[in-house]
Amino acid sequence: MSGRTSTRGGHASGDTEAEGWERQPHVARKRFGQHFLHDAGILRRIVEAIAPRDGDRLVEIGPGEGALTLPLLRACHRLTAIELDRDLIESLARRAQGVGELRIISADVLTVDLSALAAEGESPLRIAGNLPYNISTPILFHCLDHAASIRDMHFMLQKEVVERMAAPPGSKTYGRLSVMLQLRCAVEPLFHVPPGAFRPPPKVDSAIVRLTPLPASALPGVDAGLLDRVVRAAFGQRRKTLGNALRDVASVGQIEAAGIDPRTRAEQLPPAAFVALAASLQA
Repeated sequence: MSGRTSTRGGHASGDTEAEGWERQPHVARKRFGQHFLHDAGILRRIVEAIAPRDGDRLVEIGPGEGALTLPLLRACHRLTAIELDRDLIESLARRAQGVGELRIISADVLTVDLSALAAEGESPLRIAGNLPYNISTPILFHCLDHAASIRDMHFMLQKEVVERMAAPPGSKTYGRLSVMLQLRCAVEPLFHVPPGAFRPPPKVDSAIVRLTPLPASALPGVDAGLLDRVVRAAFGQRRKTLGNALRDVASVGQIEAAGIDPRTRAEQLPPAAFVALAASLQA
């Protein structure tokens, strides 16, 4: 949350007066979509929400200037940061000296094998990050691909995205992201972050969300690719009934065989119903 890495957009965390850094602030880059978090109160609340402990295997996506990195590092003494902006890496490494063991991976997070990273130790990863808003969904799905290796995730995202993630069936914001995330994780919105907490302030409100991966048994025997195709098709034409929206994926008879009325719309179905449909098609 401290920053941004990954690919082409988003937020990044910056310095605070509490850290006492006597230096020129990094100029936020538009091509990375950088907005540096500087509000000490918000940073404190984020650290409290994560509640890092000595020995935790923390991975931070986009440490930026390290506003969140350093307090996390003080608490757990070891942290891996994934940062795309190479201009930030040297100064971040220098400030971390004497605080703890900071490993910096200079890469786009979408290219990082999180499962392989987890396999380097004996406990699952705890991931934090201030995700780039224009590609937050790909990053979330990338993390879901490695959910078995992750204990929990704390992300700063656009407030509207967090609302979609936690949306219940029947709401206007309920969609593919809601279904796919809620099938794999417990989604817990934590608190709002106003634009003024950043330098420069973004044009949208932000929010912190906690994701806790569910046991693999939550999706017993269901092909993930088939499930994704079903959900994607169902919400691809959300104004249509399922019988019409799923025409290329499932027949009306197959939808009925899964115990679902083909006259309903995707936004009316709970996540478990999509699993039932995918399982029926698979069988």
